[in-house]
Amino acid sequence: MTAETIDHTTLARLAASGVVHAANVVGVSGGWGVVIQYGMAEHSLAAHRGAIRVFRKFETLVAYLKGLGIVQYAVDAAHYDPNVPTEHKRPDAANRMRRAYAAAEHDAWFREQVQQAVVAADQPDAVFISHAQVKAAWASRRAELLQCVDGTSG
Repeated sequence: MTAETIDHTTLARLAASGVVHAANVVGVSGGWGVVIQYGMAEHSLAAHRGAIRVFRKFETLVAYLKGLGIVQYAVDAAHYDPNVPTEHKRPDAANRMRRAYAAAEHDAWFREQVQQAVVAADQPDAVFISHAQVKAAWASRRAELLQCVDGTSG
């Protein structure tokens, strides 16, 4: 693997323009990396944080390269050891994704509720209650609750 890296966006642009000369899949401890050759340059694919990207599963790497239009590559498995346990470097990632999906689900639910309310308010037979009426009703309810708290009611 080379020290020089290339990010996904740059690789996608290079692959789309047809200037990628070769791709070499290299076995590393815990997975597979990829070295891209274009022009006179040779760069390892980098992850978001700049470190060399390691694919834990070969099939994932194949799908990734195929998605970019890179369907031919050499494989060097000399340093790949299937018995090396892969480390999950970001144990918080699963929780972060669960929270993101839950937030998206809640957002979709909330937007649906708002849409239903807008549709209901647009109906010709919709009944609207004035702010003064609601304020008076809650003042009465608050007085009742305060009486319960004070013990003056049954």
